[in-house]
Amino acid sequence: MTIWQARQMKVNALFRSVFFILSVLKMEPVLAQPLQVTRILILKSLHTMYLYAGKQVVESYPVALGWNPVGRKIESGDGRTPEGSYIIDGRNAHSHYDLSLRISYPNLADQARARRFNVNPGGGIYIHGIGYDPSVMQRARSMKNWTAGCIAVTNAQIHQIWSLVPLGTPVTIRP
Repeated sequence: MTIWQARQMKVNALFRSVFFILSVLKMEPVLAQPLQVTRILILKSLHTMYLYAGKQVVESYPVALGWNPVGRKIESGDGRTPEGSYIIDGRNAHSHYDLSLRISYPNLADQARARRFNVNPGGGIYIHGIGYDPSVMQRARSMKNWTAGCIAVTNAQIHQIWSLVPLGTPVTIRP
C-alpha cells in the first residue's frame, strides 16, 4: 500500500465518521423526563430558597422576606415571614407581583399560636416576583426585606420556579 492509499483510507474513514455523527444528530432527540421539584426549603437567615428533586438541590435563589424578618409570624401585619411546614396550595398567574405560588399559611400550629395571643394570624403568604409597578420595583431594589411577609424573587426567577413547582409541593421555612 502506498502512502497515498493509506492517506486516502484515513480520509475515507474520517468522512464515514463525520457522516455517521451527522446521521445520529439528525435522529429524533430522546426527551429527558421534565424536572419536577419535590420540596422547597427556605432558610431565612441566609435569605436563600432551595428547590429539591428528591435529595438533590436543583436550584437556589436569593430571596427577600417580610420587612420584619426575624422570628415567627404571629399576626397579620407584623411584617414577618412565617416559619414552619407548609405546602404550595395555589397558583396565581395574574398576581400583582407577576406570578405567585400560595403557601398554606397559617397551618394548625400557627392558628393555635394566634389563638393563644388572641390575634388574627393573617394569611396570603406567597412566593412571588416583584411585578412591574415602579414603586414596588424601587422598594425591592432599595431594601433587602420589603414584603409584608411573603418570599420574593425576581420576575425571571418566579417564571422558572412556576414551571418547576407543582401544587402540593412541601415547603419548609426555617429561621
